[in-house]
Amino acid sequence: MNLDSKVPEGAISEKWTKHKFNLKLVNPANKRKYDIIVVGTGLAGASAAASLAELGYNVKAFCFQDSPRRAHSIAAQGGINAAKNYQNDGDSVFRLFYDTVKGGDYRSREANVYRLAEVSVNIIDQCVAQGVPFAREYGGLLANRSFGGAQVSRTFYARGQTGQQLLLGAYGALSRQIANGKVKMYSRTEMLDLVMVDGKARGIVVRNLLTGEIESHSGHAVILATGGYGNVFFLSTNAMGSNATAAWRAHKKGALFANPCYTQIHPTCIPVSGEYQSKLTLMSESLRNDGRVWVPKKKGDDRAPKDIPENERDYYLERKYPSFGNLVPRDVASRNAKAVCDEGRGVGKTGLAVYLDFADAIKRDGESLISAKYGNLFEMYEKITGDDPYKTPMMIYPAVHYTMGGLWVDYNLMTNIPGLYSLGECNFSDHGANRLGASALMQGLADGYFVIPYTIGDYLAGISYDKIPTTHEAFKTAENQVKERVKKLISIKGTQTVDQLHKKLGRVMWDKCGMSRTEEGLKEAREEVKKIKQEFWNDVKVLGTDEELNQTLEKASRLADFIELGALMIEDALNRNESAGGHFREEYQTPEGEAKRDDENYSYVAAWGYEGDNVAEKLHKESLVFENVKLTQRSYK
Repeated sequence: MNLDSKVPEGAISEKWTKHKFNLKLVNPANKRKYDIIVVGTGLAGASAAASLAELGYNVKAFCFQDSPRRAHSIAAQGGINAAKNYQNDGDSVFRLFYDTVKGGDYRSREANVYRLAEVSVNIIDQCVAQGVPFAREYGGLLANRSFGGAQVSRTFYARGQTGQQLLLGAYGALSRQIANGKVKMYSRTEMLDLVMVDGKARGIVVRNLLTGEIESHSGHAVILATGGYGNVFFLSTNAMGSNATAAWRAHKKGALFANPCYTQIHPTCIPVSGEYQSKLTLMSESLRNDGRVWVPKKKGDDRAPKDIPENERDYYLERKYPSFGNLVPRDVASRNAKAVCDEGRGVGKTGLAVYLDFADAIKRDGESLISAKYGNLFEMYEKITGDDPYKTPMMIYPAVHYTMGGLWVDYNLMTNIPGLYSLGECNFSDHGANRLGASALMQGLADGYFVIPYTIGDYLAGISYDKIPTTHEAFKTAENQVKERVKKLISIKGTQTVDQLHKKLGRVMWDKCGMSRTEEGLKEAREEVKKIKQEFWNDVKVLGTDEELNQTLEKASRLADFIELGALMIEDALNRNESAGGHFREEYQTPEGEAKRDDENYSYVAAWGYEGDNVAEKLHKESLVFENVKLTQRSYK
């Protein structure tokens, strides 16, 4: 298969401008003749649905939550990047582009990343106009703070609730269009299959989660903005409902899945506390602006932190990376936390934690200033752990947070299936092998507000206005397949709960395809996931019926997809004989323990094609070309 990225020719700073001019336009009077389906209503989905409706298209928006306001996007608390250079500290579009390509360990597409940096400045203006209450300096300009992987302050924030406030802005725009009748909202509805007619995406099959009814919806194009798949690990910082089903079902209809092994492990999460925990909590990366990370110098030192004198503390990030210190990127910070814990210098009851200490910052700036910056995060930490971070250091440890892999898309954000688009975390684009902090919100809104409104018109202008009725054979066939699958899940009546099987999968994925991987471990994981798949389809216990609200059935359906996706993640990790960003193969590291890439053999996007049940997926490659950034060993020293 020829993977055509459709990246325009010309200088990188002019590609997007020229491309927008060359895209076909849809006559404003004709836009009302097109129906667009948007699945997922987080930042990417809500902004896309609102923008497309504003243009005049008819939009159907779907989410499995009871309201778009409950999307996982609200959890991104720390901030959103934009190359505004308000501080005059040397920031620019090119520097944001450079930092992002470098931060992703040179495994992202240059043109997409440059466009992301370019439109970042527009996002802030748009959100301010919507009333998002960004923090401001005394003089009235928006305030900034730093995030990992950058030496400039470019992160705009609304205290520790940035994602929530941005989502409220997008939700407000979406609600306006719902009230105008241009967006029809379907909540508590989950996409279970993609419908294709004549090789094009023309609709979806969904399940009403309240009644169990299976329904079909037809459209001229389908947009998936359903987030990432971190919950394949069971424990993650993702909302518990976040799942991969929509993307995975599209994959099984032919959409390529790119770089599935790239998982971001976030360094500042509250450590696991027990066997019955179902979710992990992220403490914002913004805390590393003022918090200092340390562990005792001595192994097994179980003294309280206040009893460990300064000269017996190891501020290991500041020691190893003097240029970036505590602001090294997430993959680097996470691996170093694991390393000191593996040495026996971890803290807390489990030894799997490091300190994030604000004592110096409070002494320097005062408690009131620290509270103004991070107060709600401190309150959240105290409610969960019972410790007051104003008086004693936080304990943190890395946890699964974000997935850089996703559906393969071209420069127009269209998958290899005509008419099927993928936005935000749902696609593989922009972040390469590691995402810099405060860039997830940026990509979600860039895709929804500023990319898809242009690119989807180019596709729609070339197809007929004719609508395909849901009585079409393709819809009926897909509906029947969905119904059969649901009936099968109900009929197994096994002995193991969905959560039991999900925990088994998560443990294998974390231990052998998590923060570090080896060839031997990945091969073991491959066999173990095969067994879990057999156990699932022979022994899962799903109570209730398919004609009612049945959350166990919902979870079982999603777990079946996670198992298959987990297997693909393992294959992708085995294929990539190098270390890059979030993919750390222990066999491939520098003498200093940093990720060692193999640009000669692995500088490509790995896009996997589904070939059938229990058949090995086929690997397709899109070569990555770097014309504007020189590939070097990443260093933050």
